[in-house]
Amino acid sequence: MQRIVLHVDMDSFYASIEERENPELRGKAVVVCMLSGRSELSGSVSTCNYIARESGIRSGMPCSRAKKLNPDAVFLPVRKDFYKEVSDNVMEILRSYADSGENGDAFEQISIDEAFLETTERAGGDFDRAFELGTRIKAEVRDKEKLTCSVGVGPNKLIAKMASSVKKPDGITMVKPEDVAAFLGPLKLTKLWGLGDVTADKLQEMGVSTVGELAEYDVIGLISAFGKVRGTWLKQAASGLDDSPVKEREGSEQIGRIATLSEDTLDPELIYPLVDKLAEDVIAKLDARGLAFRVVTITAINSNFRTHTKSRTLNHPVSERAILRETAREILDAFLSESSIELRRVGVRVGGLQKKTGQTSLFDYGT
Repeated sequence: MQRIVLHVDMDSFYASIEERENPELRGKAVVVCMLSGRSELSGSVSTCNYIARESGIRSGMPCSRAKKLNPDAVFLPVRKDFYKEVSDNVMEILRSYADSGENGDAFEQISIDEAFLETTERAGGDFDRAFELGTRIKAEVRDKEKLTCSVGVGPNKLIAKMASSVKKPDGITMVKPEDVAAFLGPLKLTKLWGLGDVTADKLQEMGVSTVGELAEYDVIGLISAFGKVRGTWLKQAASGLDDSPVKEREGSEQIGRIATLSEDTLDPELIYPLVDKLAEDVIAKLDARGLAFRVVTITAINSNFRTHTKSRTLNHPVSERAILRETAREILDAFLSESSIELRRVGVRVGGLQKKTGQTSLFDYGT
């Protein structure tokens, strides 16, 4: 059966979330910055929306320079914990489309806003069916999270990753095995995933300027210039060959849900029911995959759009909904006792995940 991998990449993830949360930002250049605190705009650009990119603003750029390029842009501080909650929601959607096996889901999150999915079995080795899966993923993410993503469909991770960037934002690109050479051939060297500027410069000196030329270059020459491992990889990657598995990164996974309150409030009687519902959703996802948790995190976003998080680590992994609900409420109580500004959104997230090994008494957990 022909292998098929999808790569899903969220579009200007941080900035898109900020626009979703505050509709007044739509149509404006939005720049999300990692601020140092030394001055109002000391720090670097974490991400920006596509309107800001039209001004020449790019990730990694000093925020002060970005301000000069577009004085009318809206500059916002990074809210990493909030973005992580949204990411957890998105990743659960993506995971549901991945193949399942004895060792778990064929799913690999590689950053807060992108992931690989092995879909060989789900699509029956049929690329057209895989394309339909990608279209359904985009629709579900848009419907449930009000965000857009771009999807690449390919015969391996390398091609899927590169394909996802072709029609950004909000696009989907399929590269079948017979189209790999034509897809890669004309690309600049730096477009090859995993090939950096230093390597590209050296290849340029060797007379290689495109991925197609790299694929045709003698492998012995590449090994002589870059060493056996790197030289062999360059030849294989340029030829579109990649047999690396789609595999969960150990220790990186968390499961969470976040939602908006019916009104801005500090009233526990209005907040508790939503937190309980989110905890139930998280437990359902854990149960479906036979997982236990050890870390509970509550995210609270107030009416001023400021994000706060508190976590508690239990003595050992547990899986009971009563423990999660009780712990979540205790953490929330700490929030409410310290806050004078009404809450707008709350989230429940668990980490320290591992396979269930047995039942735990409600009285056996602690801090």
